[in-house]
Amino acid sequence: MVRGMSLGTQKSGKGAATEGRRLVCQNKKAYHDYEILETLEAGMVLLGTEVKSLRNGRANLKDSYAKVKKGEVFLYGLHISPYTHATYDNHDPERVRKLLLHSHEIKRLLGKTQEKGLALIPLKIYFSKGLAKIDLALARGKKDYDKRESLKKKEERREMDRMRKER
Repeated sequence: MVRGMSLGTQKSGKGAATEGRRLVCQNKKAYHDYEILETLEAGMVLLGTEVKSLRNGRANLKDSYAKVKKGEVFLYGLHISPYTHATYDNHDPERVRKLLLHSHEIKRLLGKTQEKGLALIPLKIYFSKGLAKIDLALARGKKDYDKRESLKKKEERREMDRMRKER
């Protein structure tokens, strides 16, 4: 158990409980830097100390990405801190990790990532029914003017919500 929460439920930011999922970390910057076209869930091949470290919430998705190589999907740049109670058998924090997807999903991703400007970006890591999962997004990088435009729309939405509440 982490900070008094049961493993079965996780409180999200809006106060609703999601059944069977416990969020470890998420990549908030990905929503700012990329246009998310679609998302999919993948399993991860992990070592025992990596799982224990993830259960403690010690992971960072910043600057991580996934690639399809030789019919398999690998995750690069994911930092999982070493487990503090491990001895000589601790893991390398920045090692390349294999992702588990169906072969038809991998073939589809291979075709899509070969298109110009599309990338596989991890959005969040969570535990679902005791297994570590990762949400991958097929995304296209935003230009600077797109980022400014999306910030402007977000600010306009906030202003409209504020005006509605004042009534």
